[in-house]
Amino acid sequence: MTAHTSLNGSAPKLEVEPERPDLVALGKNTLKPIEKTQIRLIRRSFEPGKVDHTLRWLQRTIGARWIDVCTKNLRHLHGLERLPPFDPKRSFICVSNHRSFFDLYVVTAMLVHRGMPHRMLFPVRANFFYDSPAGFFVNGIMSFFAMYPPVFRERSRATLNLAGIDEVVWMARRGGAFIGIHPEGTRNKGADPYALLPAQSGVGRIIRHAKVDVIPVFVNGLMNDLWDQVSSNFTRKGRPIVAVFGKPVDFAGLTDMTPSPRLYKKIADRAVEAIGELGREERQIRAGIEGDGTRN
Repeated sequence: MTAHTSLNGSAPKLEVEPERPDLVALGKNTLKPIEKTQIRLIRRSFEPGKVDHTLRWLQRTIGARWIDVCTKNLRHLHGLERLPPFDPKRSFICVSNHRSFFDLYVVTAMLVHRGMPHRMLFPVRANFFYDSPAGFFVNGIMSFFAMYPPVFRERSRATLNLAGIDEVVWMARRGGAFIGIHPEGTRNKGADPYALLPAQSGVGRIIRHAKVDVIPVFVNGLMNDLWDQVSSNFTRKGRPIVAVFGKPVDFAGLTDMTPSPRLYKKIADRAVEAIGELGREERQIRAGIEGDGTRN
């Protein structure tokens, strides 16, 4: 059985290897029929077999390539030498700041373009992506069904979010997954891209129980309008897109401590601190790029 930690801070005395949660079964009384159908289909796509193999191939060949073509004139990547070897049998978590809709698309596509073989998944808001046919289409076309599991805003479905966290942990511990997460929890719409939002403890819960390398990245310069972003790349008149990767985050033993909501928040805070440190580095790099007008 899954070892859940309750929201009031109580924790099981012993950790046990979790079973994969079944969101459809858990949400049989709260999920809409279309949500059940989409969750069931996308969940099955992560099981080993022809569908999973095909989606990995599409991510590597089509997804990574079109993002490369649409950003290469503006893109600057730094810190790639800090990344660990991407062992296909191991899982990794990537934590990123969240300024645009496309942050993780660009970051992970560039890693795939450089040989990362993993199946990707990004937890995503349920509304639109899981409650409409258009959301299913966008998920498939834009990410080849990487946007999973759904995150629900309603308090009445909070239990499903805990199960979704447990499923992300299950996939990480199984191996072969690259999990992209925004510790801020929502898109930062503030004027200052270097002022990060508070960390959300759910990210700390995932990191604590997954026990895999956590790679931080700060990315800046992406727009929220896809057409404007792509056209600015081809005219070479857009803002530089700068992504700075860091070495795996050192949690200083936090991931070995007894689970609790307070511990999850500490872990999430450390992840945001690591992103913020890369943000300061990105600011200096950007000043140099915008000062001399160079492009990679």
